[in-house]
Order: sequence, then structure tokens, then C-alpha cells
Amino acid sequence: MPHWSVYTGNSEPHDGIDDLPAPPPWRAFDGEPVLPPPRDTDDRAAVSPDRAHRARTYVAAPETVQLVNAALVLRRPLLVTGPPGTGKSSLAYAVARELRLGPVLRWNITSRSALSDGLYQYDPLSRLYAARRAAWRAGDETPPGGEASGTAGRGTGGRGIGAHGSGGPEGGPPASADVEEHLRLGPLGTALLPYRRPRVLLVDEIDKSDLDLPNDLLNVLEEGQYEIPELMRAARRFTEGSTAGVLADDTDEPVTVSRGRVRCHAFPFVVLTSNGEREFPPAFLRRCVRLRLRRPDREQLTEIVRAHLDTPAGDAEHLINRFLTRAADGELATDQLLNALYLTGVAGLDADSRDALADELMPYLSATADGDGF
Repeated sequence: MPHWSVYTGNSEPHDGIDDLPAPPPWRAFDGEPVLPPPRDTDDRAAVSPDRAHRARTYVAAPETVQLVNAALVLRRPLLVTGPPGTGKSSLAYAVARELRLGPVLRWNITSRSALSDGLYQYDPLSRLYAARRAAWRAGDETPPGGEASGTAGRGTGGRGIGAHGSGGPEGGPPASADVEEHLRLGPLGTALLPYRRPRVLLVDEIDKSDLDLPNDLLNVLEEGQYEIPELMRAARRFTEGSTAGVLADDTDEPVTVSRGRVRCHAFPFVVLTSNGEREFPPAFLRRCVRLRLRRPDREQLTEIVRAHLDTPAGDAEHLINRFLTRAADGELATDQLLNALYLTGVAGLDADSRDALADELMPYLSATADGDGF
């Protein structure tokens, strides 16, 4: 029986995900056709130097390692809460790198985000314009005295969903191949494709969403599937088994969607981050594995500094102490310490000037701690 813990937190890439225990019976998925794992080079933006650095230098606490593995084995989303600057989003990149799960799919949440934004985007206006252009071209090819309107309606005949369909009805809208050309999967929709290995999906700052989004996510994350109505309507005009080639979020290569339905094969590793600015409904919380990140202590800070800057412990100790002293009176983020260490290290300043600059680079994140509150 494979060991249930596949993520180690040591940042060394390996194929341990292939030894992941079987899912609970109520979390087993069978989406097809099974897709090969993506390569890191499939999405250059997702493996940019800054994200690669965050993945390589992430320092995971033992509790973090344990709960990441729990989410992987149970096939449940991981809800990560904590103050700003504690590495909530970096965790997703660290897991993807160590377990070789490919580029991270990222969905940045705003107050206007809706479930449909994460699943797919469909542009009906561009399809309408394309249909008019196709009809116009078909009309140009009509012999003199022919009926342009009837010919225009047949101008897109002979095209189906992907390579397996047939033409649309006479005088009707363009065939479904036209639909897929104006549709692209979003990060959530891509994560639920039937990949052989789980994709990593980062849903960043879900506490910024409107009140409905967490509840809207429940069914999709519970069932591991969704439907694309535009493709389903088009598929009804064609023979059974028709498919569409749809662009995914992180690649320009089309993926196969059968009759407008998408179902995962390996449930994605979903990281939902929150700064703790709101409460979530119980129905949402019980479907998540919950991890709370706390401010790192002195030992963790020393390890984080060493990982990011390769700075000897003695050289960083003074500013770490200064950071911890200030953090006792107000909210600070770890990246403020890293910025201070880096800049004071390259500036060539004396001790007093270095401390003064460090204080400027480490202001409190709340106005009241700085004495500016009311």
C-alpha cells in the first residue's frame, strides 16, 4: 500500500503523485478521454522567474505538509487562511513544482467574479460577426440570379463539432465548430479536464468575492464536472459522439470536449486563499480541508531568509530581531523583511543608516499601528 504522504515540502521535484492512494469511493472520478500531464513549457507565464523562485524557496511547516497531503488524498479543496505575506499563494506553486503537476492555473478573485468566469468565456458577438462574414462570402459566390439568403444559410454547411459532426440545418446559425472557435475554458474549467495527474488551481483571495460565489462553487467542486450549454445545444444537431476542440486556459492547443460536458479524471489540487476578512457558509467549509498559516517565528524566518537570499544567519540576525520587535506592536509581512535585507545589503550603508532604511521599508500594514488611526 502506498504511503499516504506524497508531498514532503523539501522542494525537490519527484513523481510521488503516482503513488497517491486511491480516492474515497465518494470522491472517485472517471472523466475521459484521459489527457497527459501538461509540460511546464506549455504556459510560459505560469513558470516565469518570479513564480519559479517562489516555488523553489517556499518553506513549509509540518502542519502545512500534513494538510496538503490530506487534501490530495481526500480529493478536497484546501482553504488556506492567514495574514498577508504568509505564503498562501506560494504554497500552490511549491506543490506543483515538487509533484511535477505542470503550470499552476490561477484565478484571481474580485468582487465581480462569477462562477462562469472560472469555467469558460464565450463571445457571442464575435461569433455573430463571423457568421455574417461567412454569409456575405457565401452570398458573393452565389451565381447571378441565385437566392443569396438561402445560400448564405447554407454557407457553413459541412462543418460539425470537431472532426465528427455534420453541417448545420439549412438557413440556421453556423455549425457548432463556429461555437468552439469563440469559446475558451477558464482556469477552473481547465483544471476539471480529465488529466491523468491532478492540475493545481489557485483561487486567490476568495474572501474578496461576492456572497454567492462560494456557494456557486459547491456543486462544481463536489461533482468534479460541469456543462457548456452552448456546445450542448450545438451538439444536439449532430450525430452522437460528436466532439469539440476547445482552447484551454494555459495553452493554444485545443482539448477535446464531448457533447459539451467536462468531467475530471484526477480531481485537481485546489488552493483557495483568504486573508480572513469574511466568514464562509458552513456548507462550503465542510467540503474543504482548512489550513491556517501563522506568522513565522525566529527559526522559520531564518530559514526563509536563507532560502530566498542565501544570506548567512549571522548577517541577517540583526534585521530579523528588529523585524520581530516591530511585529510585536503591529502587522508586518515577511516580504517586507526580505526587501529590507536585500536593499540594505546592496546599498553599502553603515549600521545606523541601514537600520533607518529598514524601518522605512517595514511600515506597519495597519494605520492604527503607525499611530495614524482615529
